Amino acid sequence: MEGMPKNPNFKEAIEDLVLKMPIANFIGMRFTKIELGFVEIVIPYREELSFTKGVFQAGPVGMLMDIAACCAVGTKLPSGWAFSTIDFTTKIVAPAMGESFIARGHAVSSGKSISVGSAEVFGISNGIEKLCAAGLVTTRNFEIRN
Repeated sequence: MEGMPKNPNFKEAIEDLVLKMPIANFIGMRFTKIELGFVEIVIPYREELSFTKGVFQAGPVGMLMDIAACCAVGTKLPSGWAFSTIDFTTKIVAPAMGESFIARGHAVSSGKSISVGSAEVFGISNGIEKLCAAGLVTTRNFEIRN
């Protein structure tokens, strides 16, 4: 873990923000690790999100990459701030196959209004991880107003 967090409750803030999103519940997303500048997210394979039997379509893979990278950036924001994707790119490097998928997001650059994160997505079969995608995300950071 690097430096001091701007929000000492960043773990709870990330979980609260993201797990309220209906899509997070739909895909069965759960955090397995949240550290300053890093998150790990796991989702199960779902036939409804497949391209063909046993293979995730590119959209859910990109979505998982986007959420992981954004959340990594979000761990570095002050209390009362949130983020929104303004640009992302996902590069599929292998078919997204597995019983589940894990994404690991990293904060690359953390600014006041714009930040950049990266993430890798792995398919997990029989406990073995295989890289299936990598990408970059740019976020707009903003203060939450009540």
